[in-house]
Amino acid sequence: MGNVPYFPVFFRLEGRRILVAGGGTIACRRVRTLLNFQPKITVAAPVLCEELEQLAAEDRITVFRGKAQEAAFEDLFLFLACTDDPEENHRLCERARAEGALANNCSRKEDCDFYFPSVVQKDETVIGINAGGVDHGKVKDLRIKLEKLLDAPGEY
Repeated sequence: MGNVPYFPVFFRLEGRRILVAGGGTIACRRVRTLLNFQPKITVAAPVLCEELEQLAAEDRITVFRGKAQEAAFEDLFLFLACTDDPEENHRLCERARAEGALANNCSRKEDCDFYFPSVVQKDETVIGINAGGVDHGKVKDLRIKLEKLLDAPGEY
C-alpha cells in the first residue's frame, strides 16, 4: 500500500452486519462510536469489559460469548479485530476479507482496509479525523478542538 493516504468516505451502516472481535478497552471505544451509526453490532469475546457487559444487558449489542473465530462471518460489511493478540487479529481480518467484509486490525495498520476515525458529531454534522494510524495524540487534540468549535454558538 505504500505511502498513499486512505480516501475518506462515509458509509450508511444501518442494516449492515458489523462484527467486533474482542471485549476490552479498544473494542469498547469502537462499539461506543459505532452505536451512533448502527444499532446492530455483534461483539465476539469470551470476556467483556464492564461497559460492554452493560450494553449487552441493555440489549444495545449482541454478544457471541466465545472465541471470535467461532462467530459467524457470513454477510459481514465491517469487521474490527480488537483482541490483544496481534497474530489472531491478522488471521481474523484475513477470514473477514475472504467473506467479503472490510477489515480493520487495531494492532497493525498495514492490515487495515480502512482506518477507524476519531469522530466528532453535532446534530447532522459528522467529522471523521485520521492521521494514517500514526499520531493518535494529534488526532485527539484536533477532536477536542473541533468539539469545542461545534459547541460554540454561531461558529459553524
